[in-house]
Amino acid sequence: MSTQPADRREEDQRVNVDHPDGDTGIFDAHHPPTDERISDCVHCGFCLPTCPTYALWGEEMDSPRGRIYLMKLGKEGAVPLDDTYVQHFDACLGCMACVTACPSGVRYDELIEAVRPQLERNHRRRRSDRLFREMIFQTFPYPSRLRVAAAFGALYQRLDGHRRLERAGLLRRLPERLQAVEALMPPVKARNLLRRPPRFVPARGPARLRVGMLTGCVQRVFFPDVNAATIRVLAAEGCDVVVPRAQRCCGALSEHAGREQEALARARRLIDAFGQSGVDAVVVNVAGCGSTMKEYGRLLRDDPRYAERAAAFSAKVRDVTEVLAELAPRAPRHRIEGRLAYHDACHLGHAQGVRAAPRAVLRTIPGLEVTDIPEPEICCGSAGIYNMVMPEAGADLGRRKSANVVAVDPDAVAIANPGCLLQIRRYLPPGVPLFHPVHQGGRSHQRPPSGSRPRARPAHLRTRDLLTGAGQRRNLARSRRPDASHRAAGGPQVEPEVRRLPRRPGSDPRSRTTIPTPAAPMPQAISSHGGSAMSGRMSRTLAHTGRARNEFVGWFAVTSRLRGRWLSSWAIRSGM
Repeated sequence: MSTQPADRREEDQRVNVDHPDGDTGIFDAHHPPTDERISDCVHCGFCLPTCPTYALWGEEMDSPRGRIYLMKLGKEGAVPLDDTYVQHFDACLGCMACVTACPSGVRYDELIEAVRPQLERNHRRRRSDRLFREMIFQTFPYPSRLRVAAAFGALYQRLDGHRRLERAGLLRRLPERLQAVEALMPPVKARNLLRRPPRFVPARGPARLRVGMLTGCVQRVFFPDVNAATIRVLAAEGCDVVVPRAQRCCGALSEHAGREQEALARARRLIDAFGQSGVDAVVVNVAGCGSTMKEYGRLLRDDPRYAERAAAFSAKVRDVTEVLAELAPRAPRHRIEGRLAYHDACHLGHAQGVRAAPRAVLRTIPGLEVTDIPEPEICCGSAGIYNMVMPEAGADLGRRKSANVVAVDPDAVAIANPGCLLQIRRYLPPGVPLFHPVHQGGRSHQRPPSGSRPRARPAHLRTRDLLTGAGQRRNLARSRRPDASHRAAGGPQVEPEVRRLPRRPGSDPRSRTTIPTPAAPMPQAISSHGGSAMSGRMSRTLAHTGRARNEFVGWFAVTSRLRGRWLSSWAIRSGM
């Protein structure tokens, strides 16, 4: 009987990289993917069911083990560094689900993060691709520029720009990528654009911890209430909270896209910003930012001035739910009744391995039922800038994730990443609130008014006839609604169910089209600019706002199941 250790693999099972010493093939000599990491893969296939692109297309070269084999070929110089080679890596979301699934401990995260800078340095993209990516990276990492863009977005929403462009037929003529950007635009409140968190908030009662908080880029501009809730909850649990004014972008977007030098420069500035704060931990409420900040030690390993400081900084980085889960609850929790679905953000669950802490924090709230979403390992399609640069694949994954959310019939959804929140909200039916986990924690700390019973979502949104069921009622819930708040959130479109079809070998996923299952044509919705199947005062009243229509449908649906089914069927035929 062989006495070979269990952790050793037969050489013929490993990916063997064969090239002369010192030759890096199509890659340059600056940190190419290492032979040792490539050879860790034994092609067992455990990664395949968890890979989003393999689930969509069934293409081996768009799976983790297929991409590792492409790295081997690139290292050996057996393939050219052309558009076909690059597009297989561009299609990767970097969700790291394969890292969690791999029984051999393959560090695909290190491999893909070594390859992407190589592609950016050594491959020239198409001009349109370069310009679009440059637009993103000249806007999103700069909060001041993002505020200007958000101000125009607020004006666009105020003037009902979506409906106007749609009526004029201009929206569908935009490039797919710009359509995705428009649909992902969050609701913008002008008063939030200038909100700044205080520099220091003392703990309530004796201080147990001194923490610094990252405010983020998108988070501080579009979701300042999440930062405010984070500060409030941490202070209530006995933490002194420091918010350095000098902090800027952490470099996560740049790092995930392969813009290495840009990411390293941002990492150094952030380390300097927190350098004199004297904090015990650096708290992050954005999953993507936290995963990159925990890797600063590896990213800056070649910098003699920052290598040691970066490693020490990374050791202090914690997700806010990690900190709260480790602290014994101090603030009183009040009841919040409802069913809350928790979405595992990939860069929190897979990249950081933080899964139990958010659930543990939410379950300290009395009355709150926390449930998981089916297929938690499959990415929602956000993945940093992925849903903008790969809009078709991002949309397919967004619909898939939203269908899984609806399947558990939640009163609300908790999401620890703003990109995931925008992506899922785009495809969810109306009436399902989405929160960061600290939002619910902050609400439970507040004493409800006498005689009231707080719920996970407002009472008038608890009617579930628009969120559950199948067939016509599900189609009604997913139909386009012309009310402004729904459009501003990038509300759900009437999309037929998409079947996964195998892709022909050698085809380009960017040009690939899916074949939809035929769906019944939807008539034009009742609105001030469309035809109506009703007439008179009731038609004008229901067309006034989407909320009035929702309440009208909901009131009839809850009176009896029979009437609810009839009304849903009638509403679809009439275009409601």
